[in-house]
Amino acid sequence: MKIDFALILACTLLVGTSRGRGGGVLPDPPCRPGFSESFYTVFVPRDLLHGQSIFKDTLLSAERVKFESCLVVKLHGFESSDPNFSVQPDGSVYTERDVANLSEPVQFMVTARGRTLETHIWETTVKLALAGHPSQIIVEGGAYPHHHLLPRVISFQRRHNSPISLRRQKRDWVIPPINVPENSRGPFPQMLVRIRSDKDREGQIRYSITGAGADQPPIDVYNIDPVAGKMYVTRPLDREERASYHVKAHAVDMNGIQVESPIDLYIYVIDMNDNRPEFHNQVYNGSVAEGSKPGTHVMRVTANDADDDTTANGIVQYRILSEMPHNPSHMFTINRETGDIVTVAAGLDRERVPQYTLIVQATDMDGSQTIGLSNTATALITVTDINDNPPEMTARTFSGEVLENAVDVVVANVSVTDRDQPDTPNWRAVYKIVHGDSEGHFTINTNHLTNGGMVTVVKPVDFENNRSFMLTVVVFNPVELSKGIQSSPESTAGVSISVRDVNEPPFFPANPTMIRFEEGVPAGTIITIFAARDPDILTRQRVRYSKLSDPANWLRINTSNGEITTLATLDRESPHMKNNIYQATFLAADDGRPSATGTGTLQIYLTDVNDNAPSLQPMEAQVCERSRYGSRVNLTATDPDAEQSAGPFNFELPPYPPSVRRNWTITQFNGALRGYYVQLRLKLHYLESGMYNVPIVVTDSGNPPMSNRSILRVKVCPCDVDGYCAAIGAVAATGLGTGAIIAILICIIILLSMVLLFVVWMKRREKERQTKPLLIDPEDDVRDNILKYDEEGGGEEDQDYDLSQLQQPESLDHIMGKPTGVRRVDERPIITESQYPARSTLPHPGDIGDFIHDGLRAADNDPTAPPYDSLLVFDYEGSGSTAGSVSSLDTSSSGDQDYDYLNDWGPRFKKLADLYAGGEED
Repeated sequence: MKIDFALILACTLLVGTSRGRGGGVLPDPPCRPGFSESFYTVFVPRDLLHGQSIFKDTLLSAERVKFESCLVVKLHGFESSDPNFSVQPDGSVYTERDVANLSEPVQFMVTARGRTLETHIWETTVKLALAGHPSQIIVEGGAYPHHHLLPRVISFQRRHNSPISLRRQKRDWVIPPINVPENSRGPFPQMLVRIRSDKDREGQIRYSITGAGADQPPIDVYNIDPVAGKMYVTRPLDREERASYHVKAHAVDMNGIQVESPIDLYIYVIDMNDNRPEFHNQVYNGSVAEGSKPGTHVMRVTANDADDDTTANGIVQYRILSEMPHNPSHMFTINRETGDIVTVAAGLDRERVPQYTLIVQATDMDGSQTIGLSNTATALITVTDINDNPPEMTARTFSGEVLENAVDVVVANVSVTDRDQPDTPNWRAVYKIVHGDSEGHFTINTNHLTNGGMVTVVKPVDFENNRSFMLTVVVFNPVELSKGIQSSPESTAGVSISVRDVNEPPFFPANPTMIRFEEGVPAGTIITIFAARDPDILTRQRVRYSKLSDPANWLRINTSNGEITTLATLDRESPHMKNNIYQATFLAADDGRPSATGTGTLQIYLTDVNDNAPSLQPMEAQVCERSRYGSRVNLTATDPDAEQSAGPFNFELPPYPPSVRRNWTITQFNGALRGYYVQLRLKLHYLESGMYNVPIVVTDSGNPPMSNRSILRVKVCPCDVDGYCAAIGAVAATGLGTGAIIAILICIIILLSMVLLFVVWMKRREKERQTKPLLIDPEDDVRDNILKYDEEGGGEEDQDYDLSQLQQPESLDHIMGKPTGVRRVDERPIITESQYPARSTLPHPGDIGDFIHDGLRAADNDPTAPPYDSLLVFDYEGSGSTAGSVSSLDTSSSGDQDYDYLNDWGPRFKKLADLYAGGEED
């Protein structure tokens, strides 16, 4: 099979006409400014080699790169992306320096720039490769000179080695890759290669291609003329979307039978510089410490170019376009290849410039500013603070004032300046008092808001001892100064504090003061002088005393000298004593302005004397009437005196009356209880039930001893077998006779009878309430009645009227004696009262309405029924009232009034609605 390749992407520099196989002339395409081709392949003759090199300034080809200006574009010239080669204004390609060899093709970009106001840029790609011997190139219709570009159609003999790297390998031709530039401007479809089979002479052959870009996604990028075998690209390619394609070419006869083995075609998209570098971030943030040395790394900016990074199209270089703020010498530089930003000069000072703004540019084509594409980003570099500025006092001396005896009060403020960054350890100040406060009266703390120092008094100062202080204060940072800083890390200032005198309260030297006495100190005894001192020794002030607390009111203090005198006998056994100590509180006040008061506590310790007789415990007891049931009582004694004046006690029965010792006996306990507990036993075998008063004499162990005769009430009662008093016997033993018991029972019966009668009366009253007539007695009805009082006052100016004229008369004689027709209209008429209809005890429900109507008619016709339906006329209203007379008020209604709204007021107003709103009339 014979294959003819027609690399028509950039294989000719001829512009204008293109001849077809039949020799016909095609019309010229419309003129568009730009290169005639988007890709040129130039074969360099081998005779230009001198050894293995091509000398400088050598014309590589007679053909030129053509640019169509369409008579409207003026060019600056052509620029080459490869410094080894240049393109002259006429389009000729020259070497700019010695080139070692062209054993591998060389590709570079050619850029054209217009001179118009809106600068236009056109680009094309030129590929240089060594050409073979002229006899090895067969051209349809003749042979091209050796310096021409690749012809449109190349025919390779099936069994001969090709001069352009087609070689025999296991009887198959290895087809070289097809290079197609991206972003071709067309026109499309554009032929890439022609496939021919040498069996087309024997019959018609049909050609087809398969693979990615043909019948697989992306579909229809390439197609082939099935008859002529011409393969086309149908649209511009984008290397960034897909860099290569692999298709297979097939040849079959008219019956679809394969006549040749499939051929592998590899199509590579040649990269064009159609993508700008893109930074990862539009704004980069970095930091560097102030005072950093040159060469200190700050940050890195990175940009990527989507173009082929193995060519200049994708190789990015960086540079700094601007640095703000402007400095005579730049502070930063950038590594052109890596994008690392480093310091280039010394002198970074945060206090002078806290932040720098850099505009960084990334350019492809190895950073070429003429043909490379660029993009920019912003780098913000913050200068971080170091402790290169020590704090400095704003003044050499500060002053303050403190009140005498004041504590925890700020008395002076110290201010400093520090140019380091606020609210950092480099800025924060630490203060210390180094001199002038040997007794520790003051301390100094930092105000975290202002960074100033606050001198605070922590120990009271005495004006009488110290009238002023001169403190020496130093300030420094909590962190050390940075290396190389020549300033002192500390600053010193003086703080003068004056003490202002205040009136101090008197004080008691010994507080509390304790004195000792034996109890029983009589009233009127001077026990001590409880005097206070006034600390204001520079002023003469008198001190007066008063009593603040004296629970038992035992003491009195002399207001002038503090002499303490007793008002009552001091008793150790008083409930106001605690642990033998009595405590009283006194006040000492001076006569200063304002007056100051001090408090003192006096404690009186009272030692015990035997001044209290013991008392018997318990005072009542119960025993059985027969001694065999254990008739005994345990007794003890209590003594409020101290232990040495109390027990052990002596218990004995007095000789009088004789019946005591005849009926009872006392037995001592042995051991530790001896002298503290005894038993009272029944001496007889039987003693009649009843209450007995047994006298017992108890004597303590004091010196001298004290005795007490106590009466023990003993209840003697019959007991059961367990030794407990029987209930009947217990009652009898209480001393109640039969008459008393009967009286108690009668009282209980009377109480029960009264309760029973009350219950019966309540039930009867409830029954009467249920059978009571529906209409209540008028005297009990207080609804809708005018309440008449005994007195009624006169006018505002009436002060001397006779109240007797307004009293309700006790009798009706004065009314009876009046002439006919002369009476008060508010008086009850003296006539026979109307008789109201009587009702049955249990009226039928149907008669209730008739009964009500009858009662209503009787009430309306009764002139004696209250109210009397007339104006109240008083005997005397006074004279000259500013209120005037109200007798002229007209109470009559002009016209009829509509009372239908009473029907909407609910069931309670139904009767009123019937009476006034058109209901039934009697």
